[in-house]
Amino acid sequence: MARRQDLITIASLRSFDRTSGRIGQQFAQAFRDAIAKGELKPGERLPSTRALSATLGIARGTIVEAFDQLYAEGYLQTRARSGTVVANVHEDASEHFSAEMTLDAPAAELPLPTNVARLAAVAMALQPQRAQPFAIAHPAGSVAPDDKWRRLGNRVRATRPAAPSGYIDPRGLPELRAAIAEYVRKARAVKCTADQVIITAGTQQGLFLAATVLLTSGDAVWAEDPAYPGIEAVLGNFNIATWRIPVDGQGIDVKEGILRCPGARVAFVTPSHQYPLGMPLSMPRRTSLLSWARNNNAWVVEDDYDSELRYAGYPFPSLQGLDPSRVVYLGTMSKMLFSSLRLGYAIVPEPLIDAFAGARAMIDRHSPTPDQHVLASYMREGLFEAQVRRIRGAYSERRGALIKAIEQELPSWSTLQPSDQGMHLVLWLPLGIDDVKIADEAGKVRLVVRPISPMFANPPARFGLMLGFGGFTPGELQAAVRRLKDVLDASVGAIRGPLSKPEHLAAEA
Repeated sequence: MARRQDLITIASLRSFDRTSGRIGQQFAQAFRDAIAKGELKPGERLPSTRALSATLGIARGTIVEAFDQLYAEGYLQTRARSGTVVANVHEDASEHFSAEMTLDAPAAELPLPTNVARLAAVAMALQPQRAQPFAIAHPAGSVAPDDKWRRLGNRVRATRPAAPSGYIDPRGLPELRAAIAEYVRKARAVKCTADQVIITAGTQQGLFLAATVLLTSGDAVWAEDPAYPGIEAVLGNFNIATWRIPVDGQGIDVKEGILRCPGARVAFVTPSHQYPLGMPLSMPRRTSLLSWARNNNAWVVEDDYDSELRYAGYPFPSLQGLDPSRVVYLGTMSKMLFSSLRLGYAIVPEPLIDAFAGARAMIDRHSPTPDQHVLASYMREGLFEAQVRRIRGAYSERRGALIKAIEQELPSWSTLQPSDQGMHLVLWLPLGIDDVKIADEAGKVRLVVRPISPMFANPPARFGLMLGFGGFTPGELQAAVRRLKDVLDASVGAIRGPLSKPEHLAAEA
C-alpha cells in the first residue's frame, strides 16, 4: 500500500471544485484523465477506498460509487491478492500506444478525414445572416405570422392527436400531406396526390433527399450557374460530376447543357424564380428541359424558390405540372411563415415514394409531429392562404420602397436586375468592383449584403449584391440605402473616381 501512496499526490486527483456538489464525478474523471495521460499505468495497484477517503477528505461512499462506475467502464479491475488495479484500456493496441498519445494532443496536429475541410466551409457558407437591413429571409413585424398562428398552436397542441406520441410515417402526417397537396394543386398547378407528398425539414433537406435517391456514384448532373450555395454543398457530398450550366435572360441554357453533358442523370433548377438572379425559366426552355429528361431517362429537381411572391400578375405555374413523372418538386413554408419552423415538402413521382420515405427515415425519421398538426390546421382553416396574400402585399410595398430609394440615392449606377418576384433584388456593380469586399465594408455599418460572385462557377462579367427587403420597413430600407451609398462612395470612388452608369449584365451576354 505504501508504495502507491504517491498516487494521491497526482495533481489531477486533488483538484476538485468542492462547491459544485459533483465530487464523485470529478473524482472519476480525474482517474480517467490520469490513465489516458499515462500517469497511471496498467496493472498498478490503487490505495483502498478507506485510505483515499482519509487522504483526500472525500466521503468513502462517494469514492466507492466512483470506483463502481470506473469498474463498469473498464478502467479498473480486481485481481486476486492484489485488490483494485488499473486496467489496460489500450490492450488491443498496446504495441502502438505511447505516453505521447494523450488526450491533451492539440487538435490541429491530429489527422482529419478528407471531408472535414469541405463541410467546415459549408457551415460557413450557410451561416444564417444577421437580422440587419438587406438580409434575406428575415420576416418580421407585419409580415411575421400573426396571433392566429399562436392561438391556433396553443389550441392544437393541447389536443390528444398533437400530444407527444410515438413515431409516425416518415412521409409525414397524413392530414398535413393532404392539405399541402390541395394547396399546391390550386396555387402552383402541381399534379399530385397526398401519397406523393413527403414532409421535409425544408428545401435544403429536400435537395439532400433528392440527391440521395436519384444519384449513384459516378453520375453527372446539371446545376445552374450561378446557383444557390446550398445545392453546391449538397452535390459536393456525393461522388458525382457537377456541370454548371449558364443562365441567361430565359433561365438555364438547356442547349448548352446538352452540348456539355447530354448524359446527365439529374438537372437541379429554380424555374419560377432563378436564384440568385430572379428570372423565370421561359416556356420554350421548360419544354426543352423536360424533353431532354424524357429522352435520356433523366430527372429534374424543381426548387420552387419564392414562387408565391410575384408582384405583377399571378405566380408562374410549376414545371412539375407539365410532366409529373419526371419532376421532383420542392417547396417550403419558411418564407410564408418563419424559418425556424423547419417544415417543407417534396412532391415525388409515384415510383420514388418509398425510396424518399426510406431516405427520410434514415436522416431523422420525420419532422416533429405537433408542428405538423398545427400547420395542417392552419392550412385547413384557410389561414395559410390569407397569410400568403397578406405578406405578398407587404413585400410589394417594401420592394417598391427599396427600388425608389436606390433610384434616388444611387442614380449614377442604380442598375437593378429585372425581377418582379421574390424577397431580394440584385444590384449590379460597375465593372471591376469586388462585391465581396463591398459586402465586408457594408458589414461594418450594420448592413448585410450578399455578394453574388461566389455563386458563379467562374468570375462573372460584372459583380453584384443581393439586397433583401422582406424583413424591413420602407423607412429602414431607405436609411439602409443611404448607408450603402456611403460605403460605395468610399470604396468605389477611392478606386475609380466618378462613376458612370454601367450597362446591364444581360446586355453583354
